[in-house]
Amino acid sequence: MIEAIRVVEARNGGRASDAEVAEEMQVSLQDYHEIAREASHCRMFSTEELATTDSELHSVSATIDSPQQALEREAVTAALASTVETLPERERMIMSLYYTDELNLREIGEILGVSESRVCQLHGQALARIRARLTV
Repeated sequence: MIEAIRVVEARNGGRASDAEVAEEMQVSLQDYHEIAREASHCRMFSTEELATTDSELHSVSATIDSPQQALEREAVTAALASTVETLPERERMIMSLYYTDELNLREIGEILGVSESRVCQLHGQALARIRARLTV
């Protein structure tokens, strides 16, 4: 899916529509949406969830980045923010509501007037677009 988005965007010189990506992947639009939904099912973990004890959490938090690591982190953050800004408006809104406002998919669906399943599909598409644009 990521490679198909990359190919279509390179060919078009801009955003790839769902239909164009599905055609590139040689699947139906419905199958493409199912693939996008499945792609978004990866579980996101916070630092708190990954740490099993308070001492582990403090050791993770106590790690100090070198100046090089800090610059690299800033560059990645800037690239990610720039890439998110290029997403279609609806996908950009979903990313903001999910990651910034910390709403769940059901709540986002209520705001956008779509099903939780559709939000999941759009979230998966957004993640695929971001990966396609950030990987070389």
